[in-house]
Amino acid sequence: MPDKHLSTQFDSELTSVSSQVMELGGLVESQIRQAIYALHHFSLEAAHDVTANETRVNAMEIEIDRDLSSIIARRQPTARDLRLLIAISKTTANLERVGDEAEKIARMVVSIIESGAPRSLPSLELRYVADLASGLLNKALDAFARLDVNAALSILKEDDLIDKEFDGFVRKLITYMMEDPRTISPSLDLLFLAKAIERIGDHAKNIAEFIIYVVKGEDVRHSSIDRVESVVK
Repeated sequence: MPDKHLSTQFDSELTSVSSQVMELGGLVESQIRQAIYALHHFSLEAAHDVTANETRVNAMEIEIDRDLSSIIARRQPTARDLRLLIAISKTTANLERVGDEAEKIARMVVSIIESGAPRSLPSLELRYVADLASGLLNKALDAFARLDVNAALSILKEDDLIDKEFDGFVRKLITYMMEDPRTISPSLDLLFLAKAIERIGDHAKNIAEFIIYVVKGEDVRHSSIDRVESVVK
């Protein structure tokens, strides 16, 4: 990921911490897959597996932050090196939050199962948007590993599709609740679950914005897609 530096040791430290971020990303992606599996198959075992991994995710975030603080204190990096370290820190925080969202999905699945909610609820219709969000996170991690700004721009555009799918799902849930009040409680669980999936896409988008910040030196958060395109190109 990082460019060559005068200090070989600095290169080694950057490579090490970057590898830790990729490892954390892989763990979080595994949590998402398990959470989605739990939803599709109403699996308590898969849901509990997601929760069990949360402690490891949190520990990795703390370890990466500690290593970053040490590098900054000892090396006092400037310019792109400093931007990279800042981006790694923010990416780590976003990955930890993705883990939180996966755990939230798992908890909602457990709640739905234990409530004995009817399987006629449109839980399977979340599969498409869940796959979109999971795929977007995978693309973001790959783009971060390569510091690929064009891939980052593509991710920002794709996030809009997840938002549209989420809005459509919410409208469908409202219809279910209006037609059968008995579905209100499990439908609300599904609503919170869908929001957690939508947030995964948001975190992938955040990571994409950090990539552009590292490479171009421009903070494109809260910017229009037209401005981001002008920065990238």
